[in-house]
Amino acid sequence: MELQYLLDGLAEGLQNMTWLEAFAVFFGIASVFYSMKEHIWVYPTGIISTLIYVWICLQYKLYADMGINAYYFAMSIFGWYVWTHPKEGKAELPVTWLKASGWAVSIGIFAVSYFILSYVLVNFTDSDVPYWDSFTTASAFVGMWLMAKKKVENWIFWIITDLVAVPLYFYKGLVLTSFQYLFFTILAIMGLFAWIKSSRKNA
Repeated sequence: MELQYLLDGLAEGLQNMTWLEAFAVFFGIASVFYSMKEHIWVYPTGIISTLIYVWICLQYKLYADMGINAYYFAMSIFGWYVWTHPKEGKAELPVTWLKASGWAVSIGIFAVSYFILSYVLVNFTDSDVPYWDSFTTASAFVGMWLMAKKKVENWIFWIITDLVAVPLYFYKGLVLTSFQYLFFTILAIMGLFAWIKSSRKNA
């Protein structure tokens, strides 16, 4: 894809950008930044962004992504509670790695989510990107669940989600959001290294 094409798309996206999308992008980036820093503000900023994106995704017929943002909202409430209520004797919830059983559960959540979502989108909606939409949503399902539990691997699923979401949103005409996910990818890579370092301290 040519650089000029991307620049033209970004310029067009900025021209067509609504204040609502800009608001969602700002709080979305803030949420990822706070997540990277293990700061509790990841959740209130994330809640604002996800509620806005529920509405935006509905308008653009990204039904699975609309659902994932509703799921983000619910998991943000759950994660907020878990992060602020560590186990007895712990000052905070530590960053840890998944065990083999945790990987099995994560892959299972991804597979079941993907097949259910793709079936629903293909058969019961007018989505023109059902498999694409389902993939990013299923991957994000796992990423959000693992983030609430402060597992290092949450960043792996976010990186996968973000990389696939970049061309998806660009294709749907949400260019600013597409570039947001490109920035998310960079932050997710940084977050992965930051949480690996944190897990070593906890160990």
